[in-house]
Amino acid sequence: MENSANRTIPQINILFTIVTLVSLIFLSFYSMYGNTLMFNRMENYIFPCLTIIHFLYIYVLWFKITEREYPDMIMKNIEYLMYGILFVYCYEISESYLILGSQNEFQDHVIPSSFMTMGILIISLQSFLVLLTIWSFVIRKQRVGKYDFDYLNNHLDAWE
Repeated sequence: MENSANRTIPQINILFTIVTLVSLIFLSFYSMYGNTLMFNRMENYIFPCLTIIHFLYIYVLWFKITEREYPDMIMKNIEYLMYGILFVYCYEISESYLILGSQNEFQDHVIPSSFMTMGILIISLQSFLVLLTIWSFVIRKQRVGKYDFDYLNNHLDAWE
């Protein structure tokens, strides 16, 4: 019989990741300076597009854990994309931190009262997403297995 903790830990990670991603997708359209949602700027759509790959990785991870399958080339490639996306997440944290730190530069302007609260919330969620992403890499290594390149090269067709 399978230990319930072995199944619960990945579920918690996946659930927290989904909730955090959905929250950050919504907040990617939020303007801290104007306290409004802005759907007319193209750069607001970059994060939601990148999260498609993150959702795909979470799905593949969950599938491999539940079916007790060995990691394949598709999962390896998606995880390598996730490493790059992790750098984008870190960039988003620094960008949000710069916006939050610019409050003193605009003291002559009207800044919404929710500026600091929303800024801290956004940075906290972004930091939590980075931690969840790294945690999902650890879960993949422990639950699904390491990438054995000799095995992967001999079994290039993942659908066998």
